[in-house]
Amino acid sequence: MTPDRGDGPAGAVPRAPATPALPEHAPGPPVPPGSPLRRISAVILRYWFLLRGSWPRLLELAYWPTIQMVLWGFITLNLVGDSSWVSQSFGVLISGVLLWDVLFRGQLGFSLCFLEELWSRNLGHLFVSPLRPHEWLVAMMTMSLVRTLIGIVPACLLAIVFYGWNVFSIGFPLVGFFACLLVTGWWMGLIITALILLLGLGAESLAWLIVFLFAPISAIYYPVDVLPPALQWLAYALPPAHVFEGMRSVLFGHGMAWGHLIAAIGLNIAYLALGAGVFLVSFHTARRQGALLQQGE
Repeated sequence: MTPDRGDGPAGAVPRAPATPALPEHAPGPPVPPGSPLRRISAVILRYWFLLRGSWPRLLELAYWPTIQMVLWGFITLNLVGDSSWVSQSFGVLISGVLLWDVLFRGQLGFSLCFLEELWSRNLGHLFVSPLRPHEWLVAMMTMSLVRTLIGIVPACLLAIVFYGWNVFSIGFPLVGFFACLLVTGWWMGLIITALILLLGLGAESLAWLIVFLFAPISAIYYPVDVLPPALQWLAYALPPAHVFEGMRSVLFGHGMAWGHLIAAIGLNIAYLALGAGVFLVSFHTARRQGALLQQGE
């Protein structure tokens, strides 16, 4: 005689427990499961958790812009009484320091997102997922913007407290200057990461060095006319010189130099396209050679 199974009639098969019903849609606006926006948001969230989970990283973002602003602020105070050029516009040096740091932080923020993947040996794992290279670039650019704002805004506010100078008084042109320098940092970061992909982590110091190679011809603290004639054409072939010439035009009361801003935008579009092309070629070369899995400390 066969024993009964379950509590019901003889031979009845027990039913599996009912699966709780899942909500049809997650809270918030619906995003298709395979959409680029979802993948980009996931990478941004990963970088944000890395940043938020380390207070030394957050402190470092604001530390250097603030130190530079304080240092150059006191130098400016000393020069105001002795230099008619500086006395025409008290904030010209402080504004130059703050805007230059936008470029530096934009480039470094982009490059560090890339380097963190190499340091953690996560680059190969990242692209086992459906993430595409251009989506990764958008995520790194977004985090570059976040890192730059975290670093620059406190320094701008302290400039108001310490020296009574409000860089936001530049007005609407400041938005254009900020955007141009941030994009310049992005295409520099693209070229730097492309070189690291090809050369390995031995070239990671380029992330800190290359941007300063452009500083002497960027006309941050002096007009382009100060440069030797042979270097002036090189300066005008790069967006930062146009941005800082436009900044001085506004601060000295000459109005917005739209020609410089338009030139900076046009050059940035060309260099950004070039940088993206160089990065994608380097990325696909590294993928074919299996270097994505070999990169790391």
